[in-house]
Formats: sequence, C-alpha cells, structure tokens
Amino acid sequence: MADSDNTTTLPFVIDRQGDKPDGHERQTIDPALGLWSGWRQARYASLLLCRVQQRLEARMMANTGIPVLTPGESLSWRMSVAAPDASAEYAAAREAEVFAMTEALKFQDAIPSVAALSLAGIIAKLEMIVGADRDIGDPTDFPWPHIASVLHDLKAFAGDLAAYRPDRTITRADVARHWDEAIKLVTALSSEESEQHAPVL
Repeated sequence: MADSDNTTTLPFVIDRQGDKPDGHERQTIDPALGLWSGWRQARYASLLLCRVQQRLEARMMANTGIPVLTPGESLSWRMSVAAPDASAEYAAAREAEVFAMTEALKFQDAIPSVAALSLAGIIAKLEMIVGADRDIGDPTDFPWPHIASVLHDLKAFAGDLAAYRPDRTITRADVARHWDEAIKLVTALSSEESEQHAPVL
C-alpha cells in the first residue's frame, strides 16, 4: 500500500515541474520572484557604483597634487587645480552607491510582506536572505549557515533559479537615477556648507 502511494504522488510532482513558464511569466505568477528580480538589479547597480567610487578613490590617492607624492611637476599642478572637482565627483559616487544599496535593502525589508506562491518563490526569498549575510559582520554565526543549508537542500530538490543577466538599459537608468540623486545631495550639502562659512557683513 505504501508503495502504491509513492507511485501515485510521483507523476503529480513531475507534472508540476514539467511545464515551467519563462522568467517573465513566473514573476507575474509569483510576486516573490518579482521581488527577487528587483533586488538583484538593485544590488548589481550598487556594485557598479561601488567600483566607480573605488576607481575615483584610487585616482585621488595616486594623484594627490603634492609634488613629493605625485611624480611630475606639471601633473601635480594640474591635479591640485582639479582636486575640488575630483573630490565632488568622489562624494557623488559614494552617495550614489548608498542610494543603490538602500534600494536593495528596501527589497530585503519587503520579504516578510510578500508571499511566495511556488518553490521557486521560496528559493528566491531565501536567496535574498542569504545574500544579506554578505553585509553582516560574521556570516558563520547562527542562523546564516543553517539558512544556506536549507537553501542548498531546496535547490537540490526543486532546481536552481535562472542565472542573473542584467538588462543594460535598466542598469544604465538605475545608475543614472542614483547618480542624479547623489549630485543633488552633494550640491545641496556643499551650498549649505558655503553659506555657513560665508563671512557675515
């Protein structure tokens, strides 16, 4: 009797996994997959902006404008003249990265309020939770390895999610939006600082 129960449930599982809709259809069917997709996009934009910030920081450190630290007299003169612009650009890149990371965190914060309607949706939610361990102090502490273990088991049973392929158009739009917000913030802060240090007549 137990054997016949096992054989009757097996086709049901296979049929459920056999007809898999494409990525867009799955996201409309399961809101958890849409949340996961938005989170991946936000994290990718923040990674790009982090790289921009790191490049600008390295450039500023290599070109200090101080003749002793920067080889070449003409180069040091040019960099000292351009230093305020480089500093403002670096500040904008840093703030843009913060805006992008904040957007990714908003997707993570929405996990409890979004119901997964499939195993893929559950895996997507766990992917986001495990992804958050990169931002914490020690990912080896409980419950992070345990959650990662559950995610691994689920993927072995139900299959992995599709590999992430960023959409260039969306990525450019996201990066440009965060950059514009950052420039507005840096400009406003700079104006406020200038007003505070302006001589009183």
